[in-house]
Amino acid sequence: MNNWSSWQTFALGSAFFAGLTAIFGKLGVARLNSDLATFIRTLVILAVITIILFLRGEWQKPTGLPRRDLLFLVLSGVATGLSWLCYYRALQLGPASKVAPIDKLSVVFAIVLAVIFLGEQFSWKLLLGGGLVTAGAIVLLL
Repeated sequence: MNNWSSWQTFALGSAFFAGLTAIFGKLGVARLNSDLATFIRTLVILAVITIILFLRGEWQKPTGLPRRDLLFLVLSGVATGLSWLCYYRALQLGPASKVAPIDKLSVVFAIVLAVIFLGEQFSWKLLLGGGLVTAGAIVLLL
């Protein structure tokens, strides 16, 4: 088994904060339009990331970045925005304990898309893990 590495620590942090996102988001859309809630969330993220970039001295002019990288970042941003709009609407309409597991089917989509478009190696572990995530989402919906 591999040693725990920094990417795994950040991935676990991402999962934890995504869990908090479901709870805080559900509370935040209780009496608010879900699209407006997504907009407010986006502004907060923009402010937090801006502060982090300046404090760490990592700010760069986007004009100096490769066009291909910028294109994919823009596409990623569009996908993220659409994901958030759907997620907040789902949280507004349904229970967080059922919305979050369905949202985590993104793991399965990421596995399939990584194999198809990034040429990542398909394995029985990916099949089993993706299958278990899918099964877990189905069980939680029943």
